[in-house]
Amino acid sequence: MMVVRPVRPADLPALERLAGLATPSLTNLPAHRDRLEERIARSRQSFGREVDFPGDEHYTFVLEDLERDEVVGTATLRAEAGAREAYYTYRQETLIHASQQLNVRREVQTLSLSHEVSETTQLCALSLDPRYRGTSAESLLRRARLMFIAQYPERFAEVLAMAFPGYLDEQGESPFWNSVGRHFFVRDYHDINYLAGVRSKSFIAEVMPQFPLYLALLTPQARAAIGREHPAHEAAMAEMLAEGFMRSRHVDLFDAGPVIKGERDRLHTFRHAAWHPVRVRPAHALPDAEPALIANQRLADFRCVVARYALSPTGQLMLSPEHAELLGVEEGRAVLAAPLALPSSGEDEPGFDEGEL
Repeated sequence: MMVVRPVRPADLPALERLAGLATPSLTNLPAHRDRLEERIARSRQSFGREVDFPGDEHYTFVLEDLERDEVVGTATLRAEAGAREAYYTYRQETLIHASQQLNVRREVQTLSLSHEVSETTQLCALSLDPRYRGTSAESLLRRARLMFIAQYPERFAEVLAMAFPGYLDEQGESPFWNSVGRHFFVRDYHDINYLAGVRSKSFIAEVMPQFPLYLALLTPQARAAIGREHPAHEAAMAEMLAEGFMRSRHVDLFDAGPVIKGERDRLHTFRHAAWHPVRVRPAHALPDAEPALIANQRLADFRCVVARYALSPTGQLMLSPEHAELLGVEEGRAVLAAPLALPSSGEDEPGFDEGEL
């Protein structure tokens, strides 16, 4: 039985292990004990704080396998990506170069420094034990954060964003970093990625060129990497596009990995989530039903599980005693439920976002 819950101090060794397992290494989940301790303390403060609008809150969750008594995944919400300092990205733009005398008109693709993503809520720092990849546990960990946002909308922005790790070649090198950032820092990609995790990414924007980068001047390998996610994250990208996120014009400063965004009220989980009073019945007596994400109504004691979406004729959600106890709910209390299944990403994929993000 799997459950997503807020992180605890005792989870520190598990977070260290998960940070080391991340593929590739994540800037926002450094394998650094002091930073992870700070993350846990900051999360606990955020869960205990009264909030009327998003700010500098970080909510870190873990996925626990209760049968193994083991934490096997972690994921975080940053209420406002740029609450402390601007969240920098590169924005893909098009410039027109034209001359009437020469009868020349060229559209030139560029990358410009931007901090437009700063006001979004960021879903980040997800790492899962490889044993659970491709299972419902992965979707539970990734989307339980949406179930939490749905219950406490005042704590989060209207627009959610996710930055995916960018493409690395067979040698583990970033073609984009080698073509751009390497010229301004005498460090390789992995060194600078770790340094940014321990400190912040703001120093990158301070040193990187402030003028637009002309893509035509980059190597073909660097151009091909722009907006391309790491192969290990292709399934995650497909799931979030099916959820209703869109590819934006923004990419990461380091490896040009894609940044996707979604208006929360248009996402599948938000549109299909519903409140139901609980009815407790023995597990063997529950009717067959499609799996769903089920979350309780507690803030600091938030819990989210995968269980059958079995409704009674009067709209009660039938839960086994084990699931009811895990969620900390009794008969008659309401829980939030949303279907686990998502539409195929090809069916309703909104395509490339043409707006501000």
